[in-house]
Amino acid sequence: MKLYTHSAVNEIRKRYDFHTTKSLGQNFLTDKSIIDKIIESAQIGPDDLVIEIGPGLGVITWEAAQKAKKVIAVEIDRKLIPILTETLSDCPNVEILNQDILKTDVNEIIERERKKEIKNVKILGNLPYYITTPILMKLLEDGVEAESITVMMQKEVAERIQSLPGKKTYGAISVAVQYYCEAQIVTYVPRDVFIPQPNVDSAVLKLTLRKEKPAEVKDRGFFLECVRAGFSQRRKTLANSLTSMEGVGKELAQDTLKECGIESSRRAETLSLDEFAVLAEKLKENLEIMKGR
Repeated sequence: MKLYTHSAVNEIRKRYDFHTTKSLGQNFLTDKSIIDKIIESAQIGPDDLVIEIGPGLGVITWEAAQKAKKVIAVEIDRKLIPILTETLSDCPNVEILNQDILKTDVNEIIERERKKEIKNVKILGNLPYYITTPILMKLLEDGVEAESITVMMQKEVAERIQSLPGKKTYGAISVAVQYYCEAQIVTYVPRDVFIPQPNVDSAVLKLTLRKEKPAEVKDRGFFLECVRAGFSQRRKTLANSLTSMEGVGKELAQDTLKECGIESSRRAETLSLDEFAVLAEKLKENLEIMKGR
C-alpha cells in the first residue's frame, strides 16, 4: 500500500476510526516527492540509526527503513501505535516507542544503539508547529549525539532559523540554533499536500550539527539568556533591551557594549553570532565584578 496517497490515508483513518488531534499537530503528508527529498537530504546510510519524531502513519518511517540499519519512531499518540504496527509490519528494523519526545532521553537511546555497531545518527520528523522550537532546543541543549536533524516545520519558523543578521526574520531562535548547527532549507511544502490541510505552508529544514562551535562561550546558558534579552524588545536599542536581564542597568549595558566595540544604539538584529558571544562573555564578567564589590 502506498501510504502517502489520499485514498490510503482516508482508508486507514476510516478502518481504525482514527480522528486527528489538532493539539498534537497531526497533518499527514501525501506527496511522494517531498518524502523523497527528506530522505535524500538526510543522507541515510546502511549503518545509520534514524530517530523519527512523530511518524504519523509511517510514510517517512517506511522509506527511512529501506536505507537505515535501524529506525526508532517516537510517537506520542497511543491511538497511532496499532496503525504503525500494521503499516510498518514488513520493516523488521523499525522500533516504535509510544513516548513524548520532550520527555525522552534521546542520548540514552543513541548510547544503547551504538553498542549494536551503529555508525551515524540521523534525526527526522514532521514536527507539530506549536512545539517546534521546544523540541529543537531540547535536542540541541541536551547535546544530542546526532550528525543531522532534518525536520518539517512551519515555513516562517524555518526561515527565521536560517536567517542571517540584518534581516527582519533574524531573531533569538536564529542565533540559538546556528550556535549548534548549520541550517539549510531543503524545500518548501505547500499546505495542500497534507491531510488534514493546515492553515500554513511548511518547509523542510536540515540542521547539520557542528563538530566545533562557531564562537567560544564559557557559559552557554548566560549566552542564550543574553541573546533572548537582546531580542526581547526588537524596537529598542541593545543598551535598553539588555536591561531586562537581572542585575543589568542602563549604565552597565552601555559600558559593556562600549568595551566590546559595539555601538549602544545598535539593535539585536544587527549583531552576528560572534558579537553576541563577545558581548555575553564581557557582560557576565562585568556582572561578577559588580557582585564582588
